[in-house]
Amino acid sequence: MKVILKQDYKKLGNAGEIHDVADGYGRNFLLPRGIAVEATAGNLAQAEQQRAASAKKAAVALAEAKALAARVEGKPIVIAAKAGESGKLFGAVTNVQIAEALQSSLGLELDRHKIELDEPIKTAGDHEVTAKLVPGVNAKLTVRVVAE
Repeated sequence: MKVILKQDYKKLGNAGEIHDVADGYGRNFLLPRGIAVEATAGNLAQAEQQRAASAKKAAVALAEAKALAARVEGKPIVIAAKAGESGKLFGAVTNVQIAEALQSSLGLELDRHKIELDEPIKTAGDHEVTAKLVPGVNAKLTVRVVAE
């Protein structure tokens, strides 16, 4: 029996894939639980349309991410923080503060989880930070920490 997976299933594969399974496994387990549908001509055509739509959506997201990366990379993000006389901050600059600074200065809303810091920023000056926008597209951000 050929089935099309509707969702990712650890033992079989990812959503949209077509698999040949035993008749009993398909009829008694996969179909009743909604994990898969039978691979009829109509379901195959629908799966192909969904695959094409998701590929088109991924291409649009990739183009938007590349444009966003080009827009962000040239401009430093300025964050003011309280610091001592030696330039060492009293606290640390985190990815939450960087995301807020991006929102206020450039008007870009970027999820804080996409901003990667090797370690929290604890000194004043320029620091390089990586933002993972989509798989395969990273933006190098320059964070300029200014002592108050």
